[in-house]
Amino acid sequence: MNKLLLTLTAVLSFNNLSIAQEENLVEVFLIDAYVKLELPDRFILSFFTSEEVKSKVIINEEFELVVSDLYSDKVTASIDISNMKFKNKSVPFVIVTEDQSGKIERSEVFDFELPFEPKIENESNFLLLCLFGGVVFVVPNPVFVIDGDQNYFSFTKEIPLITFRSKGFNYPSGYLGIEYSYIFNAESRKFFRFGYKHFFEVKPFEYISPGINYTTNFNGFNGISPEFSIGLIEIENTFTIYTRYRYNLKPGSSSKAFHEFTIGLYSSFFSFYY
Repeated sequence: MNKLLLTLTAVLSFNNLSIAQEENLVEVFLIDAYVKLELPDRFILSFFTSEEVKSKVIINEEFELVVSDLYSDKVTASIDISNMKFKNKSVPFVIVTEDQSGKIERSEVFDFELPFEPKIENESNFLLLCLFGGVVFVVPNPVFVIDGDQNYFSFTKEIPLITFRSKGFNYPSGYLGIEYSYIFNAESRKFFRFGYKHFFEVKPFEYISPGINYTTNFNGFNGISPEFSIGLIEIENTFTIYTRYRYNLKPGSSSKAFHEFTIGLYSSFFSFYY
């Protein structure tokens, strides 16, 4: 009986030790991550870890550099980034660690800010992008409207005003925007909206984006407009073709509700980033 108890105790102790080892993840604590103002452009990175590891940094999911080829729990590195090309001022990076057992782990996504505007090598492409961006900024999106048993055609133009940065690679966390819509041949034709949209990067789509708006026609319709968008195709890492469904309602008056289906182009090209 005593032998059986000793055996069970040993097995349980071994299992607990195994579980503890599996949960013993390496934690990365960031101290500094910035770019010096002097030339050449250098990324200053310092961090410490919960145990001694070898480490490297992957910048923008493109540039991979070793920052410590010896086991250490404190790392400081100065990385020349003058030959690296970035499209945004906010540059994401992750720290990859390898412990003494050979286990490799990735940290959460961090980011650093460039103290200058990213350089675009091909000026003609940049001018073309600005021209296309100007067209997108001006041209409205087509909308199909269902109001009871009546169908209408509409144009709407949305402008993202304030865009909130995220730790993701492609899209912001969300934005505040204003929108003007004109519904042809409808009883109430002009609508103004102010709202917020939030982004989730979900494959196989570019993103999914729930949102909510305050909607008014300044003539008796003051309501809300919940919506849901799906990003379909990205163009030149700047514009995204999306489809959107929106339900417009005036609280307390179901007869005033109507539906909208939109195909449009999203871009935060002219937005203020926060």
